Amino acid sequence: MNVLVVGGAGYIGSHCVRQLSAAGHKPVVLDNLVYGHRGAVAADVTFYQVDLGDTARLTEILRQEKIELVMHFAAYCYVGESVTDPLKYYFNNVSAPLHLLDAMLKAGVKKFVFSSTCATYGVPASLPIVETLPQAPINPYGQTKLDMENVLKALATAHGLSFSAFRYFNAAGAAEDGTIGEDHDPETHLIPVAIDAALGKRPSLQLFGTDYPTPDGTCLRDYVHVDDLSRAHIAVFPKLNSPGQQFFYNLGTGKPSSNREVIAAVERAVGRKVPVTECPRRAGDPPALYADSTKAQTELGWKIKFPTIDAIVATAWKWHRSHPNGYAD
Repeated sequence: MNVLVVGGAGYIGSHCVRQLSAAGHKPVVLDNLVYGHRGAVAADVTFYQVDLGDTARLTEILRQEKIELVMHFAAYCYVGESVTDPLKYYFNNVSAPLHLLDAMLKAGVKKFVFSSTCATYGVPASLPIVETLPQAPINPYGQTKLDMENVLKALATAHGLSFSAFRYFNAAGAAEDGTIGEDHDPETHLIPVAIDAALGKRPSLQLFGTDYPTPDGTCLRDYVHVDDLSRAHIAVFPKLNSPGQQFFYNLGTGKPSSNREVIAAVERAVGRKVPVTECPRRAGDPPALYADSTKAQTELGWKIKFPTIDAIVATAWKWHRSHPNGYAD
């Protein structure tokens, strides 16, 4: 299929573009490059630097490229920033995609794959997290994703839009060949921050909370490889062929790693100690978050290629080793 990947120059989007090409689809990338990197997209992939507010241009691109399905990755995702600057998140994560969806309806494109988040569950009532648990976000980032899920439900009913919303846990790792990977500014994800600390590119890693009711006192999180995420997005395509279909899937390994376990995995990969500064807990950080991904595995035939934190960290280290300055290299 001809697939428009919105946010396709970002971390997850760029990996999905590669997986689409490998699966025989034709990806077309649209990104405003606020956080994305042009170097993350291969030169032979059609690229448009366009803002989502331009409905007329979006409609033109959808028609011109004969787009059959749209994948959306163009959200802001810093939880803390969403608390201090909620309007930025509502404008980008809710208002902007409405223009995209409007353009899709004008162009007759009615298949949509949406990047959602486990943050829609807030503090879960039970673990592992299943798709039927109540959704009660505790920050504006999670709320904007839930708002978009509700918009998609309404469009499925009113206009026959078929969509899937994937609720990620902690996306991590890099392409196996080390050619694309994680390059955020600022960088807040634990694995790249730990690698930078091990390499002396930052004084230390701040470890927030060491007194949680977990085996080693640090938070437990479910790390899932970015390429595994991407393959799930493609596996759902056949289920969107009938009008008005709605699917919701958790994506995680179901095997959480503690912050200390992630740090130890980075030390094994890099061969250096990670300097750590222990800090108090951050407000709103649950002790543990991990997925039950049985539904995605059963319904989509989704298979996890990188099931362990060491396997995930190894790919991240390969990227950082060959691109110490990210895409600036």
